[in-house]
Amino acid sequence: MSFVTVEQKGHIGVITMNHPEVLNALNSQTLHDLSDALDQVERNDEIYVVILTGAGRAFVAGADISEMAKISAIEAKKFGALGNEVFLKLEHLTKPTIAAVNGFALGGGCELSMACDIRIASEKAKFGQPETGLGITPGFGGTQRLPRIVGVSNAMELILTARVIKAAEAKEIGLVSHVYAPEELMDKAMELANAIAAQAQIAVRQSKAAIRRGMQVDIATGAAYETEAFGLCFSTEDQKDAMQAFVSKQKLDGFKNR
Repeated sequence: MSFVTVEQKGHIGVITMNHPEVLNALNSQTLHDLSDALDQVERNDEIYVVILTGAGRAFVAGADISEMAKISAIEAKKFGALGNEVFLKLEHLTKPTIAAVNGFALGGGCELSMACDIRIASEKAKFGQPETGLGITPGFGGTQRLPRIVGVSNAMELILTARVIKAAEAKEIGLVSHVYAPEELMDKAMELANAIAAQAQIAVRQSKAAIRRGMQVDIATGAAYETEAFGLCFSTEDQKDAMQAFVSKQKLDGFKNR
């Protein structure tokens, strides 16, 4: 049985964490299923943007504590390495990713959302890194991504106190971009995904890569990445068509993505 499903809606791929009986908790099998789902959407040239969400009342409630409670330090290190490997694969996906956080996003669930490029949330969503309350640290990138997204002070407070916050506070500190009524969340996610899919996809992917790379390096190195991406776009038909249409005051009839 797969705990992760993939559905294609036009140029949008929807990955759903689908083990609602345990609030989509992450065990080894779920992580392997997610890895396979990411490979599937990466290979599909007709998918331009990916939405990641959860079935039932949780996005992902965390890692599977019943599994973790039984493992040794060596096994825990391997489990953490697996989670980080899969989440880095998600972060490095060439296609933009949107986390549509429908419910609990705790521990590994919060870390999963942070590996996506954009996060939007339902009013019912809750976020947190409660690991210190279980005697452990975050293990799937929480200590690294949370301070990069919300700042060191906010990240320290959330991780060191194990406090869980509601969607409104998550938006206030910049963890999510928008908060919507539960019944609107997926429609808004699709609206955002389609707005991205309507742009020139080579430029979209080069922009994502430049942002992701630039966040890990000094600004001079990041600017060099941007210069390479900027120049590459001038070798595309999309750039020539779009700029010619702009100069001619004509409406461009979509992109060729080449």
